[in-house]
Amino acid sequence: MSTIQTIFRQHGDEYIRAFGEAIPQSHVKVIKAMQQCRTGERGLHVFECPDCHEHHIANSSCGNRHCPVCQNKKASQWVYRQQSRLLPCNYFLATFTLPEELRVVARSHQRVMYDAMFKQSASALHTLEADKRFVGCNIAGFFGVLHTWGRQLQYHPHVHFIVTGGGLNANGLWKSSHPKFLVPVHALSPVFRARLRDAIKEKHPELFKLIKPAAWKWSKKWVAHSEPVGTGEQAYRYLARYVYQVYLSESAILRHDDGCVTLRYRKSGTNEPRTLRLVPMEFLRRFLQHVLPSRFCKVRHYGLHHSSKRATIKLLQAAMSFALGRDLPKPPEIEPLPLMTCPLCEAVMTFERRYTPNQRLSFESTSPRGPP
Repeated sequence: MSTIQTIFRQHGDEYIRAFGEAIPQSHVKVIKAMQQCRTGERGLHVFECPDCHEHHIANSSCGNRHCPVCQNKKASQWVYRQQSRLLPCNYFLATFTLPEELRVVARSHQRVMYDAMFKQSASALHTLEADKRFVGCNIAGFFGVLHTWGRQLQYHPHVHFIVTGGGLNANGLWKSSHPKFLVPVHALSPVFRARLRDAIKEKHPELFKLIKPAAWKWSKKWVAHSEPVGTGEQAYRYLARYVYQVYLSESAILRHDDGCVTLRYRKSGTNEPRTLRLVPMEFLRRFLQHVLPSRFCKVRHYGLHHSSKRATIKLLQAAMSFALGRDLPKPPEIEPLPLMTCPLCEAVMTFERRYTPNQRLSFESTSPRGPP
């Protein structure tokens, strides 16, 4: 059992009792899922050895997208899909951050604010890339990933975009950006701010009234950043770690004892290693504030990276590789998933059947051996 799961099992019910009806139902769902993950309460998977016919019983995982135990397989598959769409061009990483004055409103109206962040930051990127003074392409390729955490698990919503260094112009021809420059950051920030303000004011006027006017002033710094990331492969691997789980990993928890959770993090700016001590209830609060609304999509594709442009991407990969005198891009290698082997003869075991939580009870009563 992982340390994070142990913390949820020991203190999750206490957290629910302490805050009662103030807890969103989505948070309760995550607590219960992580408490039951791989304990048998979610059912069983039975595997059989084809050689010695030995059976192995594995407890089902919860499958919740916020559970750090369940998502490694999905993350590796996601990297494979994304890297298969890479073009032979330069890529950039663009980041859009909400100022502190908007974070309180965003936390209590997550679905509206997150959706507006995606739409308006993507709109700002598209407008400036289409400007002939910068890139001058009508259709670029980029996709965004929503992050809501800082290095100490504090609430810090921002969107990362990986953007192609160029795109298709009005004639359908590829036009490249400068290798080290995509769009001016000093223009990106005010465009994003203005469009987000106008969108919220028009579509959600009751929400707009909750935001302090000082947040929209020109003197207020809105952080938007853009930097080159080469071929984009490393940037994809970096974002993959956080696409299917919360920022906190198992290795970041140094200790959990004496009523305290000790975390390891690196200080922003200097990257110096630091430690943070939290009582379990505060740890759960910081973790759960990053739970996304139900069915909210935290990864979104635009332009050439949209699912409707898959054929266009393949044609561009071939055409650009031919123009550069390169071979066609090979499919990226995907790490094979570990196979379950028999503990007696080490043969690869085959999946036999899954038992639901209700079926598990009858299985355990008739099985000659109980679950682990």
